[in-house]
Amino acid sequence: MENLDGTVLATALPAMAADLHEDPIALKLALTSYLLALAVFIPMSGWAADKFGARKVFRAAIVVFTLGSILCGLSSSLETVVASRVVQGMGGAMMAPVGRLVILRTAPRAELVRALAWLTIPALIGPLIGPPVGGFIATYFHWRYIFWINVPMGALGVLLTSRFIPDLRETDVSPLDIRGAALTGVGLSCLVFGFSVAGRGAVPPLAWTSLILIGFAALFAYVRYACNAPFPILDLGLLKVPTFRAAVLGGFLFRIGIGALPFLLPLLFQAGFHLSAFQSGSLTFIAAAGAMAMKTAAQPILHAFGFRRVLIVNALISSVFLTANIFFTVETPHWIVMAVLLVGGFIRSLEFTALNAVGYAEIDQRILSRATSFASVGQQLSQSVGVAIGAAALEASRAMRGGGELAASDFAPAFMVVALISAASIFAFRPLAANAGDELAGRNSRSDYGEVSVRSG
Repeated sequence: MENLDGTVLATALPAMAADLHEDPIALKLALTSYLLALAVFIPMSGWAADKFGARKVFRAAIVVFTLGSILCGLSSSLETVVASRVVQGMGGAMMAPVGRLVILRTAPRAELVRALAWLTIPALIGPLIGPPVGGFIATYFHWRYIFWINVPMGALGVLLTSRFIPDLRETDVSPLDIRGAALTGVGLSCLVFGFSVAGRGAVPPLAWTSLILIGFAALFAYVRYACNAPFPILDLGLLKVPTFRAAVLGGFLFRIGIGALPFLLPLLFQAGFHLSAFQSGSLTFIAAAGAMAMKTAAQPILHAFGFRRVLIVNALISSVFLTANIFFTVETPHWIVMAVLLVGGFIRSLEFTALNAVGYAEIDQRILSRATSFASVGQQLSQSVGVAIGAAALEASRAMRGGGELAASDFAPAFMVVALISAASIFAFRPLAANAGDELAGRNSRSDYGEVSVRSG
């Protein structure tokens, strides 16, 4: 529900703009307002789950997200759409981190990789199937149904949560770090918004550059503060854990390339090859099949080769498939395009599953909530950075050609840049021990690191 919503909405923005009598560029605020809410509230998700219980918070998050969807569907102006999307973002910020926390605390370690494999699928297929779904709804129904279809799904989610999710909570919960929440909220929201609009022409360069600088300054201030804070909202001490550090830093670089793909690929097919939105979505949809196929293959692959080897080799292979998009032309048979995207979807899904699992291999149960919040912040920021870098590379390529309409040749440098950044993740994976995460992979040995408990401060 959450992963589909944003990409479905992006496709329907022109129809929304016409109905609300607004400029389509102004409607982009409906997307960025949601991202801002995520940036502010994700750091609080772990604390909220510990304080009030994972089941209660997860159920409340679904209710808030569904309420935001209803308000979006009833909106009659840009202002009400933006405000309603903020409400949605408040709910969405809690769903993914708390859902991951529930799996980490309840799934047997021998089954954790398989459980997390299911968790990666929505994040991968949402950006791919969202455009054709959004185009279909906007064309044959009405854009308001994009939000209203969340109502029955939300109701079902509440019922299933009440039935199946245990009431997990901590007995000794630290107070909420108000100062840390303020600093991270300002820093992350400025960075996410700045990167979201960078190079797109909607905001003057001075404005988005200033936002990015303010964001970095606020996060730098948070780092200095967190070093001596007794209960920091984002525990930097977690980076002392080798597997978690590799998953966060390496995952950040890897996700930059993957985050740019849902932006670049539909644009290549539509602006470069002049396909319709539905034709474009029909091609990219095949990557979802690759992601689904991976869910049963991840555990055997990790068991055979181990996390370190899979993360390094698979990141390089994934970068090769990102680069392969350069060679698509308007004459390329669609079955070749779909074959490349199918295998690419499988490979990316495998990397995500490995990253999500190994990052928690040596994390003590008592600090899992802090780890999920920290990791979720990195994932959210990397996607915004990926789109910004892809857009900047695309704009630079067009400018070097002399400007004008986007051409298929403009996309080659953009794909190459994000592929190289994604490949650079191997430098974060290389320091991992050869047997890192072996217990999770079922390789019958414990990691050299053991289980690590991080004490705040």
